[in-house]
Amino acid sequence: MPEPTEEQRKQWEEKIKNMSPEELQQLQKQQCIFCQIIAEKIPSKKVYEDSTCLAILDINPAVKGHILLLPKEHYAIMPQVPEKVLRHLSIVTKNLSQVLLKVARADGTTVFIANGAAAGQRAQHFFLHLIPRKAGDGIIPAEERLMGAEMALKVKTAIEKKLLMLLGGKKEIPREESKKEEMKEARVQPAPEQEIFVTSAAAKRYHKEKCAFAQNIPLENKVILSKEEAERSARKPCTCVSGKRIPLVKPDKTEQKNELKKAKPSKQKKEDKPKRAKEKASLDDIANLFR
Repeated sequence: MPEPTEEQRKQWEEKIKNMSPEELQQLQKQQCIFCQIIAEKIPSKKVYEDSTCLAILDINPAVKGHILLLPKEHYAIMPQVPEKVLRHLSIVTKNLSQVLLKVARADGTTVFIANGAAAGQRAQHFFLHLIPRKAGDGIIPAEERLMGAEMALKVKTAIEKKLLMLLGGKKEIPREESKKEEMKEARVQPAPEQEIFVTSAAAKRYHKEKCAFAQNIPLENKVILSKEEAERSARKPCTCVSGKRIPLVKPDKTEQKNELKKAKPSKQKKEDKPKRAKEKASLDDIANLFR
């Protein structure tokens, strides 16, 4: 087939730019060799098939038993694959891996995805590789491909935070690094919630919520105050707020005695009966008593 001219190439590029995502996917499907295999227009050696996926032997295997697991629907890269399909592919991958261990008498299996051209993806159809492995087979010399410690740390730092945000997880930070992280995060953390205090309608002091005095206030008498309201009121802060002890003033003993005397009801002195003047009775008075 002759190569397209520069003018034809520009026309194709312009046409592709104006296509909708559905039209673009349909065009890719028409030119995808794996879609032709799924449609049985190109022969293949099937290992497994269901309504969602197809497993075939790779025509250029890394080792005998190298399997490609394809979703039947056309997806160019992994982010386009629905989660339901990914879950199904994971279950099939697990079962195929167990079969390879038995049938190929493998010591293990390598399962990997080349997602995007930079990762080594050559076909415009997403699929998984399942490769049976034996100890020391040297198929994928990992030692030669490992990056240096410095580069590994840079990559780890670059992707770790975003990955944790996507997965909704939390990072366990070593104690030495935790203080640095806290100082960084303190700049962006929201202001703490406003502190509230508790008192009762007839009380002369206000307390923190966890104060023992606050816990004993009946619910129907409890009054909630903000810091500003508590300071503006005539009430004084409890020791739980101020942190200072309330001084105990000993009253003067003399004053105390006087107060006690005032408190006791004064005994009324028995009024002496008016004494009658002793007068000498005359004989005429005594005679009058018998009249």
